[in-house]
Amino acid sequence: MLKKILITGGAGFIGSHVVRLFVNKYPDYQLVNLDKLTYAGNLANLEDIQDKPNYRFIKGDIVDAAFIDELFTAEKFDSVIHLAAESHVDRSITNPLDFVMTNIVGTVNLLNAARKHWKGDYENKRFYHVSTDEVYGTLGEDGLFTEETAYDPHSPYSASKASSDHFVRAYQDTYGINAVISNCSNNYGSYHFPEKLIPLSINNIKNNLPIPVYGKGENIRDWLWVEDHARAIDVIFHNAESGTTYNVGGHNEWKNIDLIRLLCKIMDEKLDRDAGTSEKLITYVTDRAGHDLRYAIDSSKLQNDLGWKPSLQFEEGLEKTVDWFLSNEEWLNNVTSGNYQTYYEKQYTER
Repeated sequence: MLKKILITGGAGFIGSHVVRLFVNKYPDYQLVNLDKLTYAGNLANLEDIQDKPNYRFIKGDIVDAAFIDELFTAEKFDSVIHLAAESHVDRSITNPLDFVMTNIVGTVNLLNAARKHWKGDYENKRFYHVSTDEVYGTLGEDGLFTEETAYDPHSPYSASKASSDHFVRAYQDTYGINAVISNCSNNYGSYHFPEKLIPLSINNIKNNLPIPVYGKGENIRDWLWVEDHARAIDVIFHNAESGTTYNVGGHNEWKNIDLIRLLCKIMDEKLDRDAGTSEKLITYVTDRAGHDLRYAIDSSKLQNDLGWKPSLQFEEGLEKTVDWFLSNEEWLNNVTSGNYQTYYEKQYTER
């Protein structure tokens, strides 16, 4: 095996796409997927590759330092791609300590294990930390986040991710760990847990339920198809210089309300409903506390340095996403009912 890579959070939305890409693209790599299987981790996301000879799943919690140390001892990883995180802003407002533990303490546990077991020999070893554009705070009507933008987090979630970014850089500077970081804009696509805007809206439209929109829907986000993000992670992991940060984005800004209206139009066509039917489900709700107005990523450094660029226009990607959710009703029903939690027991405990 050319590499043995620990991918944390590999049963989640973005993580499962990264695991699938690496397992299929690099048959000589050994990929170990470590996931706690919280509400957002679903092994059904990886059914198509679960029996591949270069893939293995381990259930565990990155907050458990002793477990992480034992895992590194047993497995002798030479690389880490770290995606495991609490990521839902609303949940961070309700219970910020969960985000402190997973996003900060968990990251430091992984850094400590890498430092201990790699013993200062970082040649051909890499710690890749996957982060978010939310660490930069908010933009006005103009401008873009660059890799030089000062951090200004406004939610417990973004504050915890900003802290984890700082720890990765500190371990790079203090101990010489070969580390890279990427900060990505909002992702969308298949296997997205339906508490986030796009899958929540698809599910609610499908079931004729209200579509909740914060405030007046004026908040602007930059959207990236999740498979394009996975490709970016692949390129950065293999080609970025140690200590480098890259922003990953789609150059694809949408107001929430305009996105929802486009989604309603697509859903009406797919469900053979009269035009305008789904739009009647839009329901404005009290705005989220500390809700950032606008995010927008300048990913020109990644495009110029490493040749990556998004592959899909948003309208095409959104239609592909709708098609996937409408074609995978069992997955969606299991997730929304909580039955996906039994998948681990069925696939791994009863074998």
